[in-house]
Order: sequence, then C-alpha cells, then structure tokens
Amino acid sequence: MKKFFQEIKADIKFKSAGPGQKLTDSVGEKAPREKSHQAAIRQPRQGPTDEAQMAAAAALARLEQKQPRARGPTSQDSIRNQVRKELQAEATGSGNPEAPGTNVVTNAVLAAAWHPGQLGTRKVPEPKEEGSAHLAVPGVYFTCPLTGATLRRDQRDAHIKEAILSHFSTDPVAASIMKIHTFNKDRDRVKLGVDTIAKYLDNIHLHPEEERYRKIKLQNKVFQERINCLEGTHEFFEAIGFQRVLLPVPDQEAPEEFYVLSEAALAQPQSLEQHKEQLLDAEPVRATLDRQRRVFRPSPLASQFDLPGDFFNLTAEEVKREQKLRSETVERLSVLRTKAMREKEEQRELRKYTYTLLRVRLPDGCLLQGTFYARERLSALYQFVREALQSDWLPFELLASGGHRLLEEENLALNECGLVPSALLTFSWDTAVLEDMRAAGAEPDSSVLKPELLVAMEKLS
Repeated sequence: MKKFFQEIKADIKFKSAGPGQKLTDSVGEKAPREKSHQAAIRQPRQGPTDEAQMAAAAALARLEQKQPRARGPTSQDSIRNQVRKELQAEATGSGNPEAPGTNVVTNAVLAAAWHPGQLGTRKVPEPKEEGSAHLAVPGVYFTCPLTGATLRRDQRDAHIKEAILSHFSTDPVAASIMKIHTFNKDRDRVKLGVDTIAKYLDNIHLHPEEERYRKIKLQNKVFQERINCLEGTHEFFEAIGFQRVLLPVPDQEAPEEFYVLSEAALAQPQSLEQHKEQLLDAEPVRATLDRQRRVFRPSPLASQFDLPGDFFNLTAEEVKREQKLRSETVERLSVLRTKAMREKEEQRELRKYTYTLLRVRLPDGCLLQGTFYARERLSALYQFVREALQSDWLPFELLASGGHRLLEEENLALNECGLVPSALLTFSWDTAVLEDMRAAGAEPDSSVLKPELLVAMEKLS
C-alpha cells in the first residue's frame, strides 16, 4: 500500500514539471519559442460585436437618466416671489421703500392669508375706531329687555344687573328668579340647584300636613353644595314665604338655622306651585341685539363698508398688532396646503367674527341695512326684510354676490354663507308669484318699503 501511494506522488510531480526537453537541445533554441508566445499575447483585441454595442448604449442611457437635473422653481418659490412682488409694488405705490418683512401687513397679504394661493382675491376689512368719519354703523348696540335702554357692548351686563336688583322693590319673586338665572354663569350648576328647589316645593305641595317638609336645614350638605352656592337663592326662599329661624336639633346643644315656611304661604299652595313653574321655565335675561335698521338712497357706495372694531372679536389695537407680523405671514403663505386644510382655515377665519353688517339692495335701488349676529340663521335675515316691506305677504328671495340664492328654509348661519363681516345682497320678488300677479292685471307696489321708513331715508356717504 505504501508503494502504491509513492507511485501516485511521483506521477503528480512528473506532470507538474512542464513539457519535456531533449538533452541535445541548446539554450538558444528555446528563445524563439518564448518570443512567439509573447507575440501571440500582444496581438490586438477584436472590436465589440453589434449586440455588445447595443447593450453599452442602453447602459449609458440609463446612467444619464439617473444623473440629478437642475432644480427648477417650486410652487413654494412661486408663492414667495409673488408675495414679495405684491409687497414691493405696494411699497413703491405708497412711497414707502420698506423691504418685505417689516411693520404693517398689506391688504394683499391679508387676502392671501384668507385664501392661500389666491393673492388679492378677497380683502380683509380693517376695523376703524368708533367716532371716525364715514363709518357704516357707529358700533354694536343692544336693548335691555327690562328698561328698553340702548346700550353699548361694554355697558350691557352692568346695566342688566342693576335693572334686576332694582326690580326687587316691585316684584321680589320675579327679581330673585332673574338673579338666579342671570348672575350665575354655570348653566349646569344652575339647573341642579333649580331642580333641588323644585323638589323641596313638590314635597310641601304633596305633603302639606307633614311639618318636616316645611323646614330646610341651611347646613344640610345638599343645600350647601347645590343651593347656597348660587346667587339669588336666599332671596327666592324669602320672597315665596320662607323665614330664617334658629331651631334646636336633637342630640345637639347649639341650635341651627332653618328655612321654615310661614303659615300664610302654606295656606296658598297654588302660589307655591306657580312660583316653582316660574323658576323652572325662566331663562337668563339677555340684552337683545339692536338691528340699527337704516334706509339709504341708491348709491354707488353700496358695497363699501367701513366697520368699527365692535364687529371683530379682537379690538382695533389687537388687530393692528396682528397686522405688524408681516414676515410671519409671508412664511406661512409659502407652505403648501391641501384643500381640506384651506377649508378648515377659512372656517376658523369665519368664526373670528361675532357680528355682521348686511345691506339689501331693493328693486328701486334703495338700501336696507341691519346688524346681525354672525351665527344667526337666514330666517332672521328674511324676517328682518319682511318687517320692512309694504307688501309683506308677497314671497321674495335674496341673492348673494355672484347670484347665489339664499333660501329661507335652509338652516344655515350667516357666517356659513360667507356673509361676514359685511355683505351686500340683492332683493327680488318671487318670479312665479310676480307672473301670476301680472296675468291678473296687478303689479306690486312701486315703493317696496313702508312709508315710515321712506321718511327716514338717508344718504350713504
């Protein structure tokens, strides 16, 4: 076996030694063979085939497509450049060489903030100080339902409280009920307290012979948590016949304070039931918005509105400070928004307005003007116009800008219709009814408004 492996190794060495040579060959005869081998190596390579050339061209095209191209102007750049052009144009026109990004925001920028990407499509009105000339309305005013006085917004709450307190001298029950519902702002707490008082009175009405229902312990936990914390409740108990007395308490040395119903009040159970219903049905006393109805002659200035600061949630000073943030507005406009984002922002802008001033252009060109809450419904606007018509029984319709029809039966708020903070509407009689009248040989009155309103007609300036 050992000899077998030795033979295999010897055979491998012999084969790896290379080609054999004769002993008679000289060294010089070996050189030409090496030169011929080198010549074979140095022979030029053949050119690529057609298939190889096509593959190389395709690879080169792919490489060119992958190379980065020069970056062109983006939408953000276009928006930013457009805003800057607007600012520079306005600065040039006003003689102010300020660069964009300083001081006061222009109408173009504010309009773009309202509708991003649509510069100059809608101007945001700037509030003016009350008392300045040519205001469309002097301010927002209210009417007190108790005294009938016309009040400014900053006067209404104090005036109503004073009117309620002065009402105690004439009708203490009604005054105490108004105080409970008006002075306390937490409506849930008021409802809980009122329901508890009603329960006390129900027990007296259902069990008039039981003395324990005619007494209310003031230190009772329920009384303290639900009733004592509300303004006006003590005045109510005393007004309907309860008296404060000190009564002894079993197993207690010191007496405690109770409300005890008097015999005179107990003899009139119907009055107690009536007071309870008044308490449950009452609502807070709120000043009503004064429409400040005005009638103007036909005027080319019908669509121009100079509004006081009362028509905005922010005061005039706060709005001016907001307008100084010009650079932030420019940066915000450079951010691209989806349609849903723009609609959400528009709704947020609409909610900034508390009041709106509306004008209605009548068929004879006269203008009817009134003040409304921005969240009032279209039905309130129709009712306001109907009350001013001489033929208030005829159906009519109102058209917004662009001919958009505002239907009275639609349960939409004025701000949802885009009628804030001001708007000019067009009045027209119902077409079908008008044709029926003409077919019958009748025509609507040439004067649309009531005579007493025409007498007070003003010139719009």
